[in-house]
Amino acid sequence: MKKGDYIWTAVLAACILILVIPSSREAFMIFSKSHPYLAGFIKFFILATMGDLLGTRYVKGDYVIPKGLVYRALVWGFMGMMISLVFTVYMEGAGAAQKAGILPLQGSNFSQAFFGSAIMNLTFGPMLMAFHKFMDLFIDMKYENVKNVTLSRLVDRVDWHTLVEFSFAKACVFFWIPAHTIVFLLPSQYRVLASAFLSIVLGIIIAISKKDKPVKTV
Repeated sequence: MKKGDYIWTAVLAACILILVIPSSREAFMIFSKSHPYLAGFIKFFILATMGDLLGTRYVKGDYVIPKGLVYRALVWGFMGMMISLVFTVYMEGAGAAQKAGILPLQGSNFSQAFFGSAIMNLTFGPMLMAFHKFMDLFIDMKYENVKNVTLSRLVDRVDWHTLVEFSFAKACVFFWIPAHTIVFLLPSQYRVLASAFLSIVLGIIIAISKKDKPVKTV
């Protein structure tokens, strides 16, 4: 293990300790319930960024701080705020659809969690991944001193084959649907946090999708 591994592990252990120690866990639960958007921002700002760094470690064999790390973390934080909202929308929406007879198996917690997860990851999930990809490329191009970064240039630079074939068709379906089904079975105050921890895995997934892929320039 390298020095960066010890630092990364120590930060992760500190996050876990917050949930293990009763007093800090209670404070965390109160804070998450009282300030869901801010809590979602902080969780993803820290944990999803750790996932990015771990992904870099996987690809390059060491931790490399990417240019614009703070901006990338802010993007993750904003995504955490969005997730704080849509988790309730999709989970409660699935329950309402079951109650109305639009979806089957009313009264089954597992079925509600599965339907909420499946609908979310087949609709909102791809849009969230596309948003993250565009923001990531925007930051890259700004640090490459590309003048006049337009939406058209971003569209041209996206590796659509990887985004659609890997992120949408494989990651959303085979990883995120079952993962979020489990997340939706947790108490509501833990769902965004659990998803933030899963974003560490997302960092590895993104790294795998990038490995040995040529970088498109526009």
